[in-house]
Amino acid sequence: MHFSKLRHPGNDLLCEGSNRTAAILPQVTQPLPRNFYARPTRTVARELLGCTLVRQLDGMRLSGVIVEAEAYIGESDLACHAKAGKTQRTAVMYGHAGFAYVYFTYGMHWMLNVVTEEKDFPAAVLLRAIEPLEGIEEMRRLRGGKDLRLLGKGPACLTQALGITRSENGLDLCAYDSGLWIEPREAFPKRKVVVSPRIGLGKTPEPWLSKPWRYSVAGSPFVSK
Repeated sequence: MHFSKLRHPGNDLLCEGSNRTAAILPQVTQPLPRNFYARPTRTVARELLGCTLVRQLDGMRLSGVIVEAEAYIGESDLACHAKAGKTQRTAVMYGHAGFAYVYFTYGMHWMLNVVTEEKDFPAAVLLRAIEPLEGIEEMRRLRGGKDLRLLGKGPACLTQALGITRSENGLDLCAYDSGLWIEPREAFPKRKVVVSPRIGLGKTPEPWLSKPWRYSVAGSPFVSK
């Protein structure tokens, strides 16, 4: 099944040369199904671009279009947490696809990932950036009054803007009652997708340091860098 067919047209995103953000909000629809995530991680990362990440927080709907994502694939990927095997921290990655893997890093930041592929194969997509759509004033409050373009620009900013912490680790993203899910939306054409090495991998050795497993929207001012 080609999952791009699940998406439906929405408004134009803010792209290079544009001075406006999306004015027409996407139609509320069902969360992406589990079999969307139970596929090769790089495919999922690519097709998550253009989908809408939704957070239900204190009765408010906060959302943004995913414009940047990275793939982390299995124990052999030395940039992936699963390189250490199954631990209390990485257990969610070994579970079913479509669940949230949220971890703490640098002693201050939360990162949101989506588990992919088959059970017992640890892989996930890190959501790195969104273009805010709904609940922007609340996102600004959570981000300390930051400018629109900075609200979800980077994985730590994204989680702060949506109020995501350890409590969301292990949530089922395929269920509305989780308070966190991803909805299908208009897909980006191939010419708008940039494929490049992942960011912030520190001393990760080659070839993993240079694997082109980062996907972002060309010209979007909301992409982290």
